[in-house]
Amino acid sequence: MKLGFVSAILPDLPLKQVLEFALESGYSCVELMCWPKGKAERRYAGVTHVDVADFGRKEAGEVRKLLADSGVTISSLGYYPNLLSPDADEAKVALDHLKKVIKASALLELGRVTTFIGRDWTKSADENWPQFLKVWKPLIKFAEDRDVRVCIENCPMLFTKDEWPGGKNLAHSPKVWRRMFEDIPSDHFGLNYDPSHMVWQQMDYIKPLWEFRDRIHHIHAKDVRLDRDRLDNVGVLATPLEYHTPKLPGLGDINWGRFCSVLSDIGYTGPVCVEVEDRAYEGSLELRKASLQQSARFLLQYMP
Repeated sequence: MKLGFVSAILPDLPLKQVLEFALESGYSCVELMCWPKGKAERRYAGVTHVDVADFGRKEAGEVRKLLADSGVTISSLGYYPNLLSPDADEAKVALDHLKKVIKASALLELGRVTTFIGRDWTKSADENWPQFLKVWKPLIKFAEDRDVRVCIENCPMLFTKDEWPGGKNLAHSPKVWRRMFEDIPSDHFGLNYDPSHMVWQQMDYIKPLWEFRDRIHHIHAKDVRLDRDRLDNVGVLATPLEYHTPKLPGLGDINWGRFCSVLSDIGYTGPVCVEVEDRAYEGSLELRKASLQQSARFLLQYMP
């Protein structure tokens, strides 16, 4: 396994400094964010460490040189929009940009992109399915033709009132993943698995490792603390941040020793990237750097 982190937590550092910090802190790879340049519409979005807008062989060569100089690799190029938004203009912008991210991944010979499926949050999964197939069947073929695996994170994107009641990412449960992979059986279509989202949804975060072992191509290492007293007060129909708190690995409810043990049992040798969303560490750049250093010290004990 290769320990990395999601670059969204270091928006104030240029790519060269992100890679240098990764090496200094014990990381061997980084998931680099590729949002279109401009104002972010939500936390952790809008970060651009690789600008794919006009990305060609020259730009790919520049990135490769930075990687060679630093000794750090890229785990994936990340971009997490809503490709199934009911706003047609928003959905088109997202689709067009994701295709650019896929092309950049191919040029860099990474073979991996991490993203969301998207969702019209006002509709059921069944009601979203026709649009899912319309958008994603040709998109996966587009990625397949360029030998790029598209890895879907399992975050429901159900945290704020504007995402209620269904969330803005369809791929939140094993039931949905089975259906996705049955309808689009390409081996270039897989998961970017984050166990923390299973915890606050009150699902087993180990079982999917066994069932979807051949579909898991990237992992996010984020912990979460479920507050039972708060949950007892507000119930599962409340917005999830009313009863759970994202934390650094080791500071929440996930048993990382068991999790990494099963990863080794299923033969997983891909990236495990720390995703920092712990507000206790967001007050300054130094704190955010410290959060990554602390996470590396904790997780490396479980990795060869």
